Amino acid sequence: MSKEFGSADGHKARRPRFFARFLRDRRGSTAIEFGILAIPFALLVFAILESCIAFAGQEVLSNITDDVARRLRTGQLRAADVAGDNLKNMICAKLEIIVSQDCPNQLDVDLRQYTTFAAAASAGFKIQAGQVVLTNGGANQSFSVTAGAAESKNMLRVFYKWPIMTDLLAQSMGGNRTLHFASVTWQNEPFDN
Repeated sequence: MSKEFGSADGHKARRPRFFARFLRDRRGSTAIEFGILAIPFALLVFAILESCIAFAGQEVLSNITDDVARRLRTGQLRAADVAGDNLKNMICAKLEIIVSQDCPNQLDVDLRQYTTFAAAASAGFKIQAGQVVLTNGGANQSFSVTAGAAESKNMLRVFYKWPIMTDLLAQSMGGNRTLHFASVTWQNEPFDN
C-alpha cells in the first residue's frame, strides 16, 4: 500500500504538512482576530454607554431634587402643593426628560421636618429585599411627605429604581434595576405661613 492512498505512514506525513500550511496561511487572520476581539469590545462599549446614561439620570434626579427643595425653602411650594402624591407626580413630570415610563411606581419620596440639623443627620436608609427602608436612630420609618413651616429644618430624599438597559449587565448585577438617590437638607426662609 502506498503512502499516497491512506497508509498509516501517509496520514502521519500529510498531517504535519497540513497544520504547517494552515499556520503559515495568513488569509483570514484579520477576520479571526476581529471575531475574537469583537465580543469584548462590544461589551466594553455597552458598559460605557450604560454608565453614561445612568450617570446622566443620576444628575437629572439630583437637579430635580435641588429645584424642588429650593422651591420649598423659599415658600413657592407649600404643604398643600406637595400633599399626597403631588410631590411624586411633580418629580416624575420633570424626570420625563430621561425616564420614559413607570416613574410613579419606581419613585419613593420622603420629605419631613426635623427639630435640628443633627436630628436630620441621624436619618438614614438601608436596602432590604430590594426595597428601601428608612431609618432614624436605628428604628425603621415609613415614607412620608410633610413640608415644614417657615424657618423649619427639612430634608427631602428621593429614591428612583433606575432600569438597567443592557441585559448582560442586568444579569451580572442580579436584577434589572439599580438605585439612584438624591437628598437635600435645608432651613426654610422666613416666608409667610
